[in-house]
Amino acid sequence: MIYLEALDACIGGEIFEKLQLGSPFLLRSIAPSPSELEGKRVLALRRLGKRVVIGLEDELFMVIHLMVAGRFHWKEGASRPKLQKRRGLARFDFSSGSLTLTEAGTKKRASLWLVRGDKELSLLDPGGLEVLEADLEAFARALRFENHTLKRSLTDPHLFSGIGNTYSDEILHRAKLSPVKWTSRLSDEEIERLYVATRQTLVTWTEELRAERKGKFPEKVTAFRPKMTVHGRYGKPCPDCDGPIQRIRYADNETNYCPACQTEGKLLADRGLSRLLKGDWPKTLEALEERKSERSEHRLDAKT
Repeated sequence: MIYLEALDACIGGEIFEKLQLGSPFLLRSIAPSPSELEGKRVLALRRLGKRVVIGLEDELFMVIHLMVAGRFHWKEGASRPKLQKRRGLARFDFSSGSLTLTEAGTKKRASLWLVRGDKELSLLDPGGLEVLEADLEAFARALRFENHTLKRSLTDPHLFSGIGNTYSDEILHRAKLSPVKWTSRLSDEEIERLYVATRQTLVTWTEELRAERKGKFPEKVTAFRPKMTVHGRYGKPCPDCDGPIQRIRYADNETNYCPACQTEGKLLADRGLSRLLKGDWPKTLEALEERKSERSEHRLDAKT
């Protein structure tokens, strides 16, 4: 939402002039060609799931998925910035300035699709529910459509639109629900609590990021914010109960949660820590701290 507001202020109503690709893997479509979009005016900007859609004249669309590490950068005026050799994926030139797309890291996952017509555009829509536009009944129906853990359901773009890893942690903490609780086991009261928490979290952070932007283009976009309650705060105190935030690590992501507030004090198994403790997995925070203390004492005895 914040990117869309910033982009609309920069390129809304402007003429698209040229696309320069810095990576051959970014563009995922064959037709229309980039040259067919040149000279077309920007008519609308919108979100399609977590994708940014730039709508041009003649029903032409540029659909950009930033993934985890993709970022936009804006430079106003006729001077065109050079693309960075490793991070620069593309530069979109408009009559008002240039929009550059970069992606950190070696895994290039960001994508660009050029499509013509609403029918082709709809094929890129994962179809997830827009929670801020839905009532409780529609939310409950989407949540119960498949039996998954809450974390998986909230981050599934086919079920819910635009939530992702970061806000799912914040939502589940606000709702006081475990990230691994199965959706089929939720009571009506828990679903309503989750619905309210989801809406409140999305509204709160939209307003927070809008205020932080202060009318400027958001250059430093990050998933980790000091004001967040659990996400990215492993080991730090929970703002509600002061207990240490825990995590579950998997692939390139992690889930952050508060055992005291969300899992009735139970510690969820983490793959990395489980290997470290060689299968002797503690059930509670107290048991974890005792286990860590024992290992520390053992290491001290070994040194002496």
